[in-house]
Amino acid sequence: MKIDVLTLFPEMFAGPLDYSMVNRAREAGLLDLRLVNLRDYTHDRHKTVDDKPFGGGPGMLLKPEPIFEAVESLANGKTRVLMMTPSGRTFNQQIARELSQQEHLLFLCGAYEGFDERVRTLVHDELSIGDFVLTNGALPAMVIIDAVTRLVPGVLGDDESSQDESFSHGLLEYPHYTRPAEFRGMKVPDILLSGHHAEIEKWRREQSRKRTGERRPDLLQ
Repeated sequence: MKIDVLTLFPEMFAGPLDYSMVNRAREAGLLDLRLVNLRDYTHDRHKTVDDKPFGGGPGMLLKPEPIFEAVESLANGKTRVLMMTPSGRTFNQQIARELSQQEHLLFLCGAYEGFDERVRTLVHDELSIGDFVLTNGALPAMVIIDAVTRLVPGVLGDDESSQDESFSHGLLEYPHYTRPAEFRGMKVPDILLSGHHAEIEKWRREQSRKRTGERRPDLLQ
């Protein structure tokens, strides 16, 4: 998979994307990740990327010219262009799986008061990671890149790991336990020590539904 990130703050990505599964995917050649500075597509000596909104109002807007030039330079017929914006649809595991099947993703990271509206004509999807506002789109892009990368075949080593976890089947994941069987008076459920795999699977399904009902009843609806 190839991912390009168009941002004013490429330095923000250095830490989170240099560790764990994302870095492993990059080292294994499963992920080609490139950080692109939006200012590289400006042509004035001040590298101006923003301007005041028509009609007045607070803050500055990202200008359309450098973004259009960048997208036209980076994208091709197989590229899915994603805008990071609080007004986008809320990102979830289903969207992560959908994006993991794409050959090329191009993230547009907003800043200031957002994008000139005409930039939306370039975009295939607008995504948000929740009902709150951040200082820019870099953090949401990192979150989505992490969630998508781990679903790319070969990244986790055992691809079944991503098939049986929270949200994969519309429910939260069941409880997990490891050794020791008893710790500070807290015991592992007997069923998990029984060796009866059919009963264990039944227990896990029941626990998954119970946990979802307690913590995220909206998912059951």
